[in-house]
Amino acid sequence: MFDFFKNKEPVTENTNSVVTQDYTDVGEIANYFHNETGIIFDSQMSVLKNKVTSFCKQREIDSFSRLLNDIKHNMQLKQELIDCLTTNETFFYREFKQIEKLVELVKNSNTSVKILCAPSSTGEEPYSIAIALLEAGINASNFDILGIDINSDAISKAKIAVYGERHLRNLTPQIISKYFSLDNSKYALNQNIKSLVSFKIANIFDDSFKSIGTFDYIFSRNMLIYFDKKHKLKAKNILESMRKTDETDVFFGHADLF
Repeated sequence: MFDFFKNKEPVTENTNSVVTQDYTDVGEIANYFHNETGIIFDSQMSVLKNKVTSFCKQREIDSFSRLLNDIKHNMQLKQELIDCLTTNETFFYREFKQIEKLVELVKNSNTSVKILCAPSSTGEEPYSIAIALLEAGINASNFDILGIDINSDAISKAKIAVYGERHLRNLTPQIISKYFSLDNSKYALNQNIKSLVSFKIANIFDDSFKSIGTFDYIFSRNMLIYFDKKHKLKAKNILESMRKTDETDVFFGHADLF
């Protein structure tokens, strides 16, 4: 009857529990990303799922639900996800007729101007504007250019300003030799041009976005194509509210349909 009080073998717990990965439904991630950035993935859900799955595995995050919880409380992780899911493909002198129109407006203004590029991607557009203005004989002291993008990797690359040959495909050899230095098959933008453009990581839908100020001219080309109708109109209204005068149009891309 006293067996209960006898020493018993200690019970060893199995601490090697198996973590079950769950990368099944990426819908909640897509919805959160859409609400935060305006970007939709309706026709690319399989691509989104593959990207987010790789993102999680690289960081040992075992499920989409855990990722969703983590990015709500970890701003660095959230920015890393944004960088992973936003693409930045552009080149110098893209849709150059609009840049030519801007140059004409600046020349006729006879005053110093502030120019916003939203988004700026890896820097080709704001640097294109700076080069075009200089080529038109406009003094560098007469313009100030700010490039913003939601992708921090893109901003870092823009500040470095080293590009492959395909990014310069619209530039003449004269422009390339004047403003770039060739180094190991890459083209480094000269410092005197880099110094004319500043960059900032920013999300157009953040409440703090308008704190960057107002501008004489605003370029926002090929950003709205990633938004649904609601966010297109919201972005359009935000950008138009940041003009110094109502008479100035925002330069939208040809693909940015409302």
